[in-house]
Amino acid sequence: MLPHEGIRFAHNAERQLAALFDFYGVEWQYEPRTFELEGDAAGNVTMAFTPDFYLPVHDIWIEVTTQRQGLVTKKNGKLRRLRELHPELRVQMIYQRDYLGLLAKYGLEEPEQWAAS
Repeated sequence: MLPHEGIRFAHNAERQLAALFDFYGVEWQYEPRTFELEGDAAGNVTMAFTPDFYLPVHDIWIEVTTQRQGLVTKKNGKLRRLRELHPELRVQMIYQRDYLGLLAKYGLEEPEQWAAS
């Protein structure tokens, strides 16, 4: 069994990306850490960001998004805040157009979420 086959992913795009990592032998971790981005006066976390993947050999965090642009804007804001708080981290966003390019390049199936529309 490949590593991605034992994980329940939040989105089919994440599963497909993990399968691609497995195919090419890229070591990965799924959502291994949540970064606190903002808090209130009482110390409660009010904004956090959990990147989808961490590639330890490459020391890079990957977030894949196939959302509509309006929702991507919010995610971009979180990514910007993460980079402000942790400039030492390498974080890469894979946008819908990038993801669709991967599907075409590697002959992966269309995401389940789009097949119904």
